[in-house]
Formats: sequence, C-alpha cells, structure tokens
Amino acid sequence: MLNYNVSLDLIFHALADPARRIMVERLSKGPASVSELAEPLAMSLPAVVQHLQVLEASGLVHSEKVGRVRTCRIEPRVLSTAEQWISERRTNWENHLDRLGDYLDELSDETD
Repeated sequence: MLNYNVSLDLIFHALADPARRIMVERLSKGPASVSELAEPLAMSLPAVVQHLQVLEASGLVHSEKVGRVRTCRIEPRVLSTAEQWISERRTNWENHLDRLGDYLDELSDETD
C-alpha cells in the first residue's frame, strides 16, 4: 500500500484552485491582509475568506486578526512538503528514464 498522507491531500486540494494559487503566490512575497489578497480577484470578500479557510485547513496559510485587520502569512514548511513529494516523484522518473537510456544504448551497441 502507498504511504498515504492526509495533509498532502489537503495541500494539493488547496493548490488545485487558481484563486488560491494566486493568494499563495502573493503571500510568498510577504504577509498580506485579506483585503490585499482580494484585490486582484474577481470575487466577493466572503468568497475570498472561504478560499482562505481552505488554505488554512491545509496548513499552507496562517492568519492572525489584530483589531479589524486579518493578516495572512504563508507557512513555507508546509509548502515544502508538497515540493518534496513532487521532487521524489521526479527523481524516481529520472532514474527510470536513465535506465531506459542505458538499455537503449546497449541495444544500439549490439546492433552496430
């Protein structure tokens, strides 16, 4: 059975939506208020808040309310979890392709 990781599922679910990816992209530059995150998006503030809730549930984003302003920050450690998973898959496929290349080289040498 595969190593099943619920948090990884939540991360990829959160990143599956283009609006949430825009928010993550913005937050990768530094903290931002909910209003700042909503600016480039063509959606209502309540819709933005719902997207932020998905990002927070995945652990990608942490928010803190001070007075009337809710400030969001990215959690780089959580984002690196997804990056590591993708990197491991890429390495695995590169190894497979390297072995295939070696095999094809051997076949080519035999026919020469």
